[in-house]
Amino acid sequence: MNAVTQVAALVNALILIGVAPLEMFFYGRAGARRFLHVETKNVEDVRLWAFVVGFRNLLAAVGAIVGLVVLQTGEAVVGRTIVLVACWYMLLSSLAMAVADLLGYWRPRGGSVLGTVASSVLPLVALVAFALAG
Repeated sequence: MNAVTQVAALVNALILIGVAPLEMFFYGRAGARRFLHVETKNVEDVRLWAFVVGFRNLLAAVGAIVGLVVLQTGEAVVGRTIVLVACWYMLLSSLAMAVADLLGYWRPRGGSVLGTVASSVLPLVALVAFALAG
């Protein structure tokens, strides 16, 4: 697995680890919601979903890091598979955010664009770099 794929997967994992606590534990704070570009009228109604999204992001991040460790410790096929699955999950889940926005589930509508782009770029870079490396 090439260095670009590994670095993109690692950086994205570290970002998700940094953001997960905001979603999981600090969603009730206005500053966290501002950072996440989310407007919530009743925080208590969405706290469960915010926690679950944060936890799933954390699992994807841990998966990518575990895959990189496995890759670096000599199990190339297993490590590569774990990293690629984690990157596909990261990419597809970020694109689901865009679909939710298109369906009108995001408030304000169009508010997911920055988050969708930001959370899609690194996993996409990792996957494209892997594919191009052959």
